[in-house]
Amino acid sequence: MTNVLAQSFIQPDWPAPLNVHALQTTRIGGVSAKPYNSLNLGDHVNDRALHVAQNRQLLAPFVPTEPVWMKQVHGTRVLDAAKSSYIESADAAFTNKTNVVCVTMTADCLPVLLCDQQGSVVAAAHAGWRSLCDGVIEATVKAMPVENNQLMAWLGPAIGPDAFEVGEELRTQFIDKDKQAEAAFKPHGSRFLGDLTMIAKQRLNHLGVTRVYGGGLCTYADALRFFSYRRDGDTGRMATLIWLT
Repeated sequence: MTNVLAQSFIQPDWPAPLNVHALQTTRIGGVSAKPYNSLNLGDHVNDRALHVAQNRQLLAPFVPTEPVWMKQVHGTRVLDAAKSSYIESADAAFTNKTNVVCVTMTADCLPVLLCDQQGSVVAAAHAGWRSLCDGVIEATVKAMPVENNQLMAWLGPAIGPDAFEVGEELRTQFIDKDKQAEAAFKPHGSRFLGDLTMIAKQRLNHLGVTRVYGGGLCTYADALRFFSYRRDGDTGRMATLIWLT
């Protein structure tokens, strides 16, 4: 099982310092039954609690300590993971302490990892459309105790620009916050197709974070590897994790 799990992980392809460690889980290699099959790490999706606990235990050999799980609420609050109490409500976490594991869980929302080029601080942010629109990336970057131009980012699997269909109201919310977001929406009948990854890159670049990697993996299109809430409704959650050694 451990070998199957290790082979299922996605390793972020970015030039992070050697003491920065990160991994992206998929839906492969766990014990949960349908519709949460199989490596569901979310304890809030009506999966059996025992299965979630077993899946998190399967993850344990690959991380130095228990990840600092958050109760994600589609907001912009950022935790200092080393000082966090058990399961606080937040949508991002950072740390400059070694062996503290920041984590975000997703099933279409965009996971964003950040680190600096010196390897002194890392962060994980849950950039669903609402939190992305409201500024979770900006809040995360602001919380990290380094200059913005020292940061790099990796964007994990999320619903892709050919699958994220939205209405005019949501499109307008993004454009009202940042005019350049208009380029991230293409007409699709009476609605639009939105590109969360493009918007995240726009926001990062505006902050001075120009080294942005990843993107391009669509959760909706790849049912074998990824959970997708929009595709399946009842489904599991994947984890995107980062830590320092």
